[in-house]
Amino acid sequence: MTNREIWEIALAQSALDLNCRPEDLQARENVIVPSVSRPGARKYLKLPFGCAFVSYGSNVTASVRPGLERVVGGYLAGRRPEACFETPALHELDRLLAPHGLRSRYMAEYFLPDVEAVRPRACSLEVRILTPAELAGLYLPQWGNALCFQRPETDMLAAAAYDGRRLAGLAGCSADCDAMWQIGVDVLPQYRRQGIAAALTSRLACEILERGKVPFYCAAWSNVGSARNAIQSGFRPAWCELGCPPVE
Repeated sequence: MTNREIWEIALAQSALDLNCRPEDLQARENVIVPSVSRPGARKYLKLPFGCAFVSYGSNVTASVRPGLERVVGGYLAGRRPEACFETPALHELDRLLAPHGLRSRYMAEYFLPDVEAVRPRACSLEVRILTPAELAGLYLPQWGNALCFQRPETDMLAAAAYDGRRLAGLAGCSADCDAMWQIGVDVLPQYRRQGIAAALTSRLACEILERGKVPFYCAAWSNVGSARNAIQSGFRPAWCELGCPPVE
């Protein structure tokens, strides 16, 4: 799989999630489309959106419920794509959305693998690949990022780091959609800053690619450690998202 193929798969999935065309996500002008629930969208998304923004860098594509087109269009007008995701602009967005019962809440950066950079990285611990059957007893608080507690049936694979018989770190991937599997990782506090997270993330990414799927990685913008792990593991920033769900 090439980087271009990975990019096109991600664009196609985002277009499906947002109810737009892949080319809309690379347009020079901002695009606003109605949000609908579509088969094949990422399983964890609550569709239809109240209001959601996605940017791959060149513009902002907004997927909104009926009646918000003019409000969102006014917010996006005259702003650079990156400015639409920053304060103080977000305070203005919340003011505009408040009469409609919406508020900005979820903001994250997403990473895709660079096939020239992704390779298994070494660490001081033994790394094993675990199948879904071996994950059954691991749905514990310390592995809340690595495993999908809400939809355990989507967990496809995991890379585990062992210090003797003790599980020290775990990276898991969930089949959130047909072509793309999302990676999450946890490392126990006493084992952090030893390259374990990167070893697990990179190994799992290679395993996913070998299975013909696209691994992707999500980090909150403020989670510097997580973003650093993504880059050390061979991932590169690809797109960002902002979700504005109902206040309740």
